[in-house]
Amino acid sequence: MPLPSETSQRNRFQDKRRGVRLNSRVPVAIEWEGPGGRILREEAHTRVVNPYGCLIVLPQNLELDQRVRLTNQANHVSNAAVVVWKGNERIEGWEIGIELIGPEMDFWGLEL
Repeated sequence: MPLPSETSQRNRFQDKRRGVRLNSRVPVAIEWEGPGGRILREEAHTRVVNPYGCLIVLPQNLELDQRVRLTNQANHVSNAAVVVWKGNERIEGWEIGIELIGPEMDFWGLEL
């Protein structure tokens, strides 16, 4: 049985899920403000995308509600985003659910 915090995170992510999901490995860059206001940047890839967000695998663990800037490296389009779900740490990094804030519908350059 999941712990209450896991259940609430899962329900929150499912409530926010909209649109068609597509398994797709898209190279992305993610930037966020670190300690002292320094901008931190990591490169990663998606596992799943939809018009409103994605599931990424990131070497760095981020906090829920962390504000970030996500850049699709395939088409160089950037968008503000927020961390809405955190999964488990895997060998290749953390699974993190990202919601795009006010995205253009062609952010991924895919038909969704």
